[in-house]
Amino acid sequence: MTSSQGRGDTASPPPGSGSLSGQLAEFLSGLRGGVAPTHLAAAGNCVIDTLGAIAYGSAQPWSMAAARHALATGGGGACTVVGSADPASPAMAAFANGTAAHAFELDDVHEEAVNHPGAVVVPAALAVSEDTDASGLAFLEAVVVGYEAMARAGLAVGPVSHMLAGFHPTSMSGVFGAAAAAAHLRGLDADRLNHAFGIAASLASGTMEFAASGGMAKRIHAGRAAEGGIMAASLAADGFEGARDGLAGRHGFCRIFTDDPQPELLVEGLGERWMIDEITVKPYASCSDVHPMVQATFELVAEHGIRAEEIDRIAVHTTTKACELNDMDGTTSVMAAQYSAPFNVAAAVLADPSDPATFSADRIADPALATLQAIVTLVPDLTFDATYAWKQGARVEITTTGGRTLERAVHGQRGSMHDPLGDAEIERKFHTLAEGRLDPGIPDAVRSLPDRPVSALTRLLHSGWRSS
Repeated sequence: MTSSQGRGDTASPPPGSGSLSGQLAEFLSGLRGGVAPTHLAAAGNCVIDTLGAIAYGSAQPWSMAAARHALATGGGGACTVVGSADPASPAMAAFANGTAAHAFELDDVHEEAVNHPGAVVVPAALAVSEDTDASGLAFLEAVVVGYEAMARAGLAVGPVSHMLAGFHPTSMSGVFGAAAAAAHLRGLDADRLNHAFGIAASLASGTMEFAASGGMAKRIHAGRAAEGGIMAASLAADGFEGARDGLAGRHGFCRIFTDDPQPELLVEGLGERWMIDEITVKPYASCSDVHPMVQATFELVAEHGIRAEEIDRIAVHTTTKACELNDMDGTTSVMAAQYSAPFNVAAAVLADPSDPATFSADRIADPALATLQAIVTLVPDLTFDATYAWKQGARVEITTTGGRTLERAVHGQRGSMHDPLGDAEIERKFHTLAEGRLDPGIPDAVRSLPDRPVSALTRLLHSGWRSS
């Protein structure tokens, strides 16, 4: 499960002495000035994608509430809150922008770690870059470093056990990614970064109860992780000490929030396996675990010209996780619609799953969607359990009223590292989400950052904003 190997990066894996948290900190701190151009380019794509998600998400009511909170409690700083003319402190700007990035299920994913690095790391890195007047190169490096820390923390906690126990991986492991990105930009050495990890372990939080009883809390999880990581790095920079093995110690993050700790994954393959190579860019505004079934359904409908009234039943062979956590009525709320496997399958028949408006409150109330989702059945399939979550999959069987059974399997969905989107497709997604909201020149500005200050980007975030 090792991805493309990025051997152009100059830092070498740390020696085997010291705590696992310390070894990870040593490696990450050694990347300053040594990140390969291929990984800087990957970071640029992640920034473009995340800024598109922020642009669209910032107009959602929960994001506007988060922005109001950020400005009320952290106003007067110098950091951009996308969608507002007023700046905030680094931590609170990251909170607002992270909430917006995670606001509508449009943000990227590390599938195996089951977390969303972009919505945490990019807002944290952007805010601290503004606060420190960083170079564009340092900002992109911080994104690579943050993705590495967050995804490795997510892997090492045993992500499936962690999530099935009720913890939301993005908010739990996100603080480590944000802390690493902030520490990079503040020039912290390995020892100080390790202290930041130890502090961050006390700030990890967030549960999966939203999947059972709703509410808006999930929407702030990425923002809260970004805020907490910035706090951890700031405290460490000021001499505050954290646990020496906050990630992998006896009572460290990777051991107490799971029944399946895998702390060795914090350092396994450092310098060879790069987390930023393994990112899924979402083509649909829904939980990525349901994307294979959405893609399979949409392709079946397009190929055979199936109409909803011709369908007798739909069986979706999928992962145990999807059967346990994504089998719900998607018509009760926007959050439920974006998380519900039966709803997403129905939407793939009746609507355009690539259009975020499919999940708007008025659209999910369509009685036809309720009728169709009621005939969707989820079936656990060991084939897809075997590769979850490194490689997502599902097999969809549509039985028509005429007795035909049509099926299609997708194993490694579009947008994942197994079938990635190209640069032009990522930019197209950005323009779709940011139209009327952000300056269309932002993708070009991001791609020029290795040779320019980060202010070349943030100026466009200020000048280009238009409410829609």
